[in-house]
Amino acid sequence: MSKSDQNTNSAVNKHSTPSIRDPLEEKIIPGNDQLRLSDWTPPQNGIIPLIRFNKKWYSVLWALPIIFVLLVAGIATAQWLRELPSVQIFIQNYPGVPVSTVALETEFPLWMRIGHFLNLLFMVFIIRSGIQILADHPRLYWHRDSTPGTEWFRFQKTVPKGRVWTSKDDSVTIPGWLGLPGVRHSVGLARWWHFSVNTLWLLNGIVVYSLLFYTGQWQRIVPTTWEVFPNAVSIAVQYLSLDFPTDKSWTKYNSLQQLAYFITVFVAAPTSVFTGLMQSPALSNHLGWFGRVFNRQRARSIHFLALWWFLFFILVHVTLVFITGARDNLNMMWAGVNDDSWSGFIVFVPLIILTGILWAAATPFTIRHARLVQKIGAFMVGPIKGWAERFDPKSELTEKDISPFLWPNGTMPDSKEFDDLLVNDFAGYRLRIYGLVERPGEYSLDELRSMPQQDQITTHFCIQGWSGVAKWTGVPMRHILDLIRPMPEARYAVFYSLAEGAHGGVYYDCHKMENMKHELTILALDMNEDPLSVLHGAPLRLRCENELGFKMVKWITAIEFVHDFADLGSGQGGYNEDHEFYGYKMPI
Repeated sequence: MSKSDQNTNSAVNKHSTPSIRDPLEEKIIPGNDQLRLSDWTPPQNGIIPLIRFNKKWYSVLWALPIIFVLLVAGIATAQWLRELPSVQIFIQNYPGVPVSTVALETEFPLWMRIGHFLNLLFMVFIIRSGIQILADHPRLYWHRDSTPGTEWFRFQKTVPKGRVWTSKDDSVTIPGWLGLPGVRHSVGLARWWHFSVNTLWLLNGIVVYSLLFYTGQWQRIVPTTWEVFPNAVSIAVQYLSLDFPTDKSWTKYNSLQQLAYFITVFVAAPTSVFTGLMQSPALSNHLGWFGRVFNRQRARSIHFLALWWFLFFILVHVTLVFITGARDNLNMMWAGVNDDSWSGFIVFVPLIILTGILWAAATPFTIRHARLVQKIGAFMVGPIKGWAERFDPKSELTEKDISPFLWPNGTMPDSKEFDDLLVNDFAGYRLRIYGLVERPGEYSLDELRSMPQQDQITTHFCIQGWSGVAKWTGVPMRHILDLIRPMPEARYAVFYSLAEGAHGGVYYDCHKMENMKHELTILALDMNEDPLSVLHGAPLRLRCENELGFKMVKWITAIEFVHDFADLGSGQGGYNEDHEFYGYKMPI
C-alpha cells in the first residue's frame, strides 16, 4: 500500500468518529446578545438629502418653499377658476362623484376598521426600518452598478478620493426616534424588523383584499367608469379653493378619494412588494433578462419612490380627515357609526397612544434584546428565506455589463501572517481543508490555479444595498468536493478568513452543501481577468450567487466541513450573524 493510500485510510478512520476540527475555531469570539453601543460602529451624521438633475445637485429643502408657493398659487388659481361660469358648469356636471357610482348602504365593517388600524401600525415600523436600511448605503441609482457619482439621490457626502472608503464607511446615523433601531450600521436588525413586519402587513393586506371583494366593499375604492377622472379634477378644484364639497364618504367616496385609495391599495402596495423582492440576489439572478431589466438598483429607487407616495398619501389623508370634519370622519372609520357622538375619538385616541408607546419602545427594546429580535425575525421569515434559496441563480451577464467600480468592504487582514504572505506575493499561501471529509489536505496558490478554472460574470449584492457586476475566475467548488470527498454527515462548509471581524476574532461563515454543489459557486482567484486585489479578497474568496455578499468570505485560509454550526461562535452560522445579528439564510 502506498503512503498516500495509508494517509487516506487514516483520514477516513479519523472522520468515522469525531471530526478533525480546524484550529481556527479557537479564534472565534461569540457575539453579545445586546447591541453594545460602546463596541459598535461610531456615529456619523449624513448631510441634507440631495437630488441630482443632469449634473447638478439640489437640496431637498428647496422643496419646502417650492411646495408652499405652489400651494398658495394653487389656492388662488382654484378660487379664481370657481368664479368662471364655464368652471361652475363643469363642477355642476361633474360634482365629484359619477352618477353610476354605487352607494353602499352598509357601515364601515369591523374587519375594515381593524385592518385600517393594523395597516397604520405596521406601516410605522416598515417606514422606520426602511429608512434605517437606506442609511446603510445612503445613495440611490438607476443603473445596475453602484458607481459613486452616478447616483440620483444621496444623503451622504461625495466619496472622498485618495483613501480607501468602504461601503461601511459610507453608512450614516439615523436618530433613534426615526430609524429602527437608530444606530449606525444596524442593518441586520433593521432588516429583521422590515421583513417581519412586512410579512404581517402583507398577510393583513391579503385578508383585506379578500374581504373587499367578498363583501362588495371594493366598490368604494375601485373606479368603474371613466367619469371618475373629470370628477376627480372637479373635487381637486373644490378642495383647493377651500370651499369643500359635501362629504358622502359614509356611502361612497368622491372620485379623488377613490383614485387615491385605488393607487395606494392596488398600485403602490404591490409595487412595494415587487420591488422589495427584486432586490433579492436569489430571485434577481434567477429571472434572467427580467432580473436585468428590473435590476436591484432600479428596484431600490422605485421602492423609495413608493415610500414617498405612502408618505404623501398619509400626510394629505390625515390633513383632510381633520380639516373636513374630524369628528364625523373618525366616527366612520374608527367606530363604524355616522352620527354626532364622540365614539370615534374614544377609539382613536387610545389606539394612537398605543402606537406612540410602541414607537418609543421599539428602539431601546431592539438595542437591549438584539438577539431576541434576530431569533424572532428568523422564526417569522426564515422559512421564506429558505424557500428563496431554492431559486437557481443561473443568470450570467456579459463583459459590457461589468461595473467600472465595485465597493470595497470588510475589515482588512491586519496580521504578520498576512503581511508575510503579501510580501511574497502569496507564494507561501496554503488553503487548508479539514473536517468531515475523506481526503483532508492543503493546496498552494499554484495548485489551485492548476485546477480547472471557471469564468462567470455575475452581480454582487451587498446587504447594505449596493451592487456591482464583475467577472470572476476560479476553481468550481464542485471540483474541490470531488477532491476532498465530503462524508454523508457533512451538511455545512465553514469558510475561515485571514482577517478578523470588526469586533475581534476570526471572520467565518457557513454554507449548506447544496450551495457548494451549485455550478456558479467557485473559489475565485481572479477578478476582471486580473488576480484578486487585497481589497477584494486576495488571494482567494468565495462566490455563491444566491446569497448576499457578506457570506462570500474573502481572504480565505481554511474550509472546514461540519455536521452543524450550533457550537461555532454564537451558533448563528457566521461572524456577522453572531456579532451584527444578520441571518444565516440570506437570499433576500
